[in-house]
Amino acid sequence: MYTYKTRGTCSREINIELEGDSVSHIDFVGGCDGNLKAISKLVQGMSVDEVAALLEGNTCGRRSTSCADQLVKGLREAQAAR
Repeated sequence: MYTYKTRGTCSREINIELEGDSVSHIDFVGGCDGNLKAISKLVQGMSVDEVAALLEGNTCGRRSTSCADQLVKGLREAQAAR
């Protein structure tokens, strides 16, 4: 499992498990619980590139990032760390 410390969001960290280049499990710590559980379920089984194509650059309110955008950053770091 890889733990990514988020920046600029309500969630504090994201626990990431990959199988090859595909998402096997995501767990957000903090943030909007229901929405983040839904995102975690929706991206399960998708490749890192597929998740990035959907969520990268997504913002939250006036912030320049979002939990979804931070997920993409975390997935890329987890992928590079292997």
